[in-house]
Amino acid sequence: MVTFLGSIVLLVAGYATYSKVVEKIFGINDNIPTPAYTENDGMDYVPMSWWKGSLIQLLNIAGLGPIFGAIMGALYGPVAFIWIVAGSIFAGAVHDYFSGMLSLRHKGEQFPSIVGRYLGKPAKTAINIFSILLMVLVAAAFTAGPAQLISSITPLSFMASLFIIFAYFILAAVLPVNRIIGKIYPFLGAILIFMAVSIAVALLFSEKPIPNVTLSNFHPGELPIWPLLMVTISCGAISGFHSTQSPIVSRTLKKESDGRKVFYGAMIGEGIIALIWAAAGMTFFGGTGGLQEALAAGGPAGVVNEISSSLLGTFGGILAILGVIILPITTGDTALRSSRMMLAESLSSFMKTDGRWKVVITTLPVALPTLYLATIDYSFLWRYVGWTNQVTAAVMLWTATMYLLKNKKFHWICGVPALFMTGVVSTYIFYAPEGFQMDYQLSMIIGSVITLAIAVWYVYQIIKHRQLGKNSTSLTAA
Repeated sequence: MVTFLGSIVLLVAGYATYSKVVEKIFGINDNIPTPAYTENDGMDYVPMSWWKGSLIQLLNIAGLGPIFGAIMGALYGPVAFIWIVAGSIFAGAVHDYFSGMLSLRHKGEQFPSIVGRYLGKPAKTAINIFSILLMVLVAAAFTAGPAQLISSITPLSFMASLFIIFAYFILAAVLPVNRIIGKIYPFLGAILIFMAVSIAVALLFSEKPIPNVTLSNFHPGELPIWPLLMVTISCGAISGFHSTQSPIVSRTLKKESDGRKVFYGAMIGEGIIALIWAAAGMTFFGGTGGLQEALAAGGPAGVVNEISSSLLGTFGGILAILGVIILPITTGDTALRSSRMMLAESLSSFMKTDGRWKVVITTLPVALPTLYLATIDYSFLWRYVGWTNQVTAAVMLWTATMYLLKNKKFHWICGVPALFMTGVVSTYIFYAPEGFQMDYQLSMIIGSVITLAIAVWYVYQIIKHRQLGKNSTSLTAA
């Protein structure tokens, strides 16, 4: 219990202190008009209060991610607490802050366009395709899952449930951001927070002790902590999906100083939610063995339902069902919306159409594949989402690093976590079952070589930008 409570304190302290360091390094200026005013179009660019933006951002980035991922990560034991705390403060929240603030500084640009600015056009083209595919997969997954649950507890068939959810997705993607998302999401975000806090209080007053931290690996399969834990728990520590969602809210901020509360703060909130559910997974079933059996029997949704119903009674069971249905839907709809926005931005030089027709035209190419994937067995493709998600996170951190380098700012706050995540994804793809399935030691060697090569490139960039700075100083003096 001491580790659990201490972890929550550290997350709050991280927000109170490190977020201000990050904000100072970025360099906010409330005198600069935000895109919500300069680009106001009544659709995506609409001024909203920071507290609404915070709850919308929390729901956009969270969904079931910090619940299901944290429960799976609980199989590794209390070491998961360390990753959630360190990952959230020094990687995830920094990633989210820069993805939101760089979008804000560049008229609400989408993630691929920001990558292009600082990593070059080839990187922009690659990440544009990569990101849209990721968004379509996420939206498809978060359509099928709730549809299956709705069809199992109501008279509706799976296809009927699927089309109802998808109809909502289309509405959320094409209507102005303040019509559905701005009005409903703050309420749903409050439900997410209430659900997590209720579970935390019930755990603290239960008879089962929450385990304290240890570096022992409790995973039943004896799988290594590095790098599997860092991919298993993404939402709640660091997730590249967030970089595709932050521009949605960046287009609604009234001033730059709201960014720390909205982007950094929402990630810390997600980290606390992940901590709570990881603790619940470790504690409720009497150890990782019991949790493994529960996951095998009912999957993460069954685990959530059993924990909530047992700790909170009938009310908890209702909350669990609502959560498993509503939370993925609210992630799926913004995934579709952001993919529509990415496509519109990438085709802006070719499309003469503007206004509502542009929204409809750019929604259909991403909506139709999403609907199709939701009706088939896409589990094989979904296995790659965890890795592609963390690759996206690494790319965003490198983008932020280049921004800081070019602007002569303290780049290490992004460069160090970028190198860390590069090591994670480089090792994971060679070792994981959905990757090349290589020997662990060999995967470690290959991952280390790739990370070292990227580190050499990073050092080269540092030297190059320092030299450019000296040359510009010499020219100015002359």
